[in-house]
Amino acid sequence: MKRYRRLTDRILVCIVLLAFWQLGSWIFGTYWLSTPWLTISRFFTSIWSGEMVRQAGYTVEEAALGAVIGAVPAIILPFALRRMPTVIAILDPFMIGGYGLPKLALAPLFILWFGIGIESKIAVVVSIVFFIEYYATLSGVRALDTKLVQMAQLVGANERQVARHVVFPGAVPNIFAGLRIALPIGIAVAVVTELISSNRGLGYLVQMGAMNFDITEVFAAILGATVLVLAVGYAVDGTERILLRWRAPVESLQQQISTT
Repeated sequence: MKRYRRLTDRILVCIVLLAFWQLGSWIFGTYWLSTPWLTISRFFTSIWSGEMVRQAGYTVEEAALGAVIGAVPAIILPFALRRMPTVIAILDPFMIGGYGLPKLALAPLFILWFGIGIESKIAVVVSIVFFIEYYATLSGVRALDTKLVQMAQLVGANERQVARHVVFPGAVPNIFAGLRIALPIGIAVAVVTELISSNRGLGYLVQMGAMNFDITEVFAAILGATVLVLAVGYAVDGTERILLRWRAPVESLQQQISTT
């Protein structure tokens, strides 16, 4: 029942947002603000012609490669340094500095180093995904109950078994929380870097639409990026549910707490 109510509320919010969008188009004119109907029509027309799919494929490739290259070491490093708090403390100011550094300001530097091809876009995505995922995983490793580790060691588990069967499962929710934040940001950053210098991708479509004063093309490309972000978010949620089938749902836990 709650699921259907949530779906109904989301549909209502979507309708309200579309109504405000249409109202803004009436006020400012379609030259400055395209209508929802024109945007959706152009979006599906671009999909049918293959242009939107082709350009979105380039953006997905950049974001996916950047996410893998950035997330894998970011997940491994906190586990490798789990028993080295001194090393973590030494690296902490450098990690904070890298996390807070404005990554888009590095885009011209990456273009200078790697060129205007896909490599520079991947480098920017890596620089963002790595730090977000590192701190998310590190918080999960630190939040683990030490009593669970001690109990596993008491029954004869070695360090590798403790890391695999105790530490990693406990940190999985934090790992996916980091991915849920990092992956959509990675797609957005890939689009923005395509705006700076690229001849392909959704950012390229936005740039071409702006240069041709075709505001509908701009909105259609933005809609394509939004659809990608939503798809990635649902994919991450689905994967998390599969890996965490052993954990009781939050709703059932809330019901048990309310009945006790």
